[in-house]
Amino acid sequence: MTTELHALDGLISHTTTDCIPTLYAPASGNEITAGLFFRVGRADETLATAGLTHLVEHLALHRLGLSDLHYNGATANAYTLFHATGSEEEVVKYLNSVCAGLRDLPMERLETEKEILRTEAAGRGGGPQHQMPLWRYGAQSYGLTSYNELGTWSLTPDQVRHWAQTRFTRDNAVLWITSDHVPEGLDLTLPEGVRFPAPTATSALPTTPAYISGDDGHVVLTSVLRRSTAASVFADVLGRALFQDLRQEGGYSYSAEADYSPRDADFATLTAYADSLPQKQDAVVGGFVDTLARLRAGRIEQAELDSVRTKLLKMYDTPDLGAATLPSYALSLLLGHPILTPEQHRAELTAVTLEDLREVAREAWGGALLQVPGRGVDWAGFTLAPQFSTTSVTGTRHQSLEDEQVTLVIGAEGVSLLTPRGPVTVRYDACSAMGARPDGARTLTGHDGFSVTVEPTLYRGVTPERIAALDAAVPPQATVRMPAREPDQIPQPRKRTSAPSSAAGNGATWAWTAALWLVGLLAATWGLLCAVITADESGAANPEWDAVVGVWILELPLAFATWKLYTARKARRRG
Repeated sequence: MTTELHALDGLISHTTTDCIPTLYAPASGNEITAGLFFRVGRADETLATAGLTHLVEHLALHRLGLSDLHYNGATANAYTLFHATGSEEEVVKYLNSVCAGLRDLPMERLETEKEILRTEAAGRGGGPQHQMPLWRYGAQSYGLTSYNELGTWSLTPDQVRHWAQTRFTRDNAVLWITSDHVPEGLDLTLPEGVRFPAPTATSALPTTPAYISGDDGHVVLTSVLRRSTAASVFADVLGRALFQDLRQEGGYSYSAEADYSPRDADFATLTAYADSLPQKQDAVVGGFVDTLARLRAGRIEQAELDSVRTKLLKMYDTPDLGAATLPSYALSLLLGHPILTPEQHRAELTAVTLEDLREVAREAWGGALLQVPGRGVDWAGFTLAPQFSTTSVTGTRHQSLEDEQVTLVIGAEGVSLLTPRGPVTVRYDACSAMGARPDGARTLTGHDGFSVTVEPTLYRGVTPERIAALDAAVPPQATVRMPAREPDQIPQPRKRTSAPSSAAGNGATWAWTAALWLVGLLAATWGLLCAVITADESGAANPEWDAVVGVWILELPLAFATWKLYTARKARRRG
């Protein structure tokens, strides 16, 4: 047990239960609440195995069945939590059942639980912030929360067992209980293991502050801050400022708020949000940026800081303070974040100055990612996040059957989709996942979040041999075998409705050709006559330039008619 916990003596007691660090403190009432944290979450997975931790959580809870006990499990980015509220006997039974389930997962439920997770995801909805992790982190680490749990299609029993045996261990867990003692009868026997540090954050943003386009009605900002008391205070100051500026004074938004959430031992995520009606979006974006700029410039009133500080200090007047702070202390112990006593935290709150908040505001601005509806915010100093790859691969070229300006390239190093605006490339050695359909379709997603879908029906010359070469190049651990699609779900090229495939179409094309030849010949003949007249008059003693200008004016409508017929015939043949 870490020596830091001794500083909490008198507030929180601590021991070990079956080698699991255990924190406990009494709470009023007849029921108790317990939570069992494990240091494993979505950010520990890969895109190809996404959903693995959530799947273990579901399987571990299955044997509990229907119960009046209030219990649940939760899978977050960096941790998994099993928690329950009830009588001491009920909570003991719950915790014992969870650990028994983790020791011996009911693998006969595997496929059923996979389907349940897919159903759960389908009804969950993304929310206005759903794409922010993807753009910041890419298709790995903390960015995986932006993706569906792709692993639910292909995870094997061995993969699931291994994950439970190596991540859901006694050395990778912390238990907390709102009681003045550790209940009798607990059996939390779990395999021996190691404490895993939180995943290292990845990045898909070459520069910040950056912005992306989002849905109408929502403005969202995220930034990564060093964990500190000043940063948590700043989040409250920002939320109050947005509410004051955008709702109370501007009347642009209904919801305007900010949140501070620990990400790992050293960093936290600042999230700010404001909604708007479509006709007020520009005003909300402008007001949002102005509020951030005001705080960054240091225009923060002492009254704003004092109001937030008073609110935060009140939490130490909470009855049963020890029990109320158990989850926070347990999570800090799990992640390796320094543990502050209430007295130390009060002292830090009291010491926060306006200059501290200005420094946090600058840090928040420097690492900001802003999602805006409509127009960009380059004017405010934000850079558009990368929309295309910086390079493309060489290989066999396959023209799109729908757009002649789009070409798919399948090469030895990766795949590229070449578009008029820029390339999208996924290299095999940086492929987070490749979804593979029995009909030959392949969807490759790179670590940077860019994705290329290879649909053999939509590109010329994508043969089974080309798909086989692609499959051989992608790392096996990144391949996810997807189920077959119904025939009507396999995309087909859009039909060219104006294609001259019929006799009528061919006849119409010949008519345009004949008209072009007739008018073009007339324009050429008249142009030749104009040239002869011009030459004769230029050699005359008294040239009649009025006549020369007149014949050339008559040439202009013939030349224009020829050009219009040519472009119309060309467009008809292409369509």
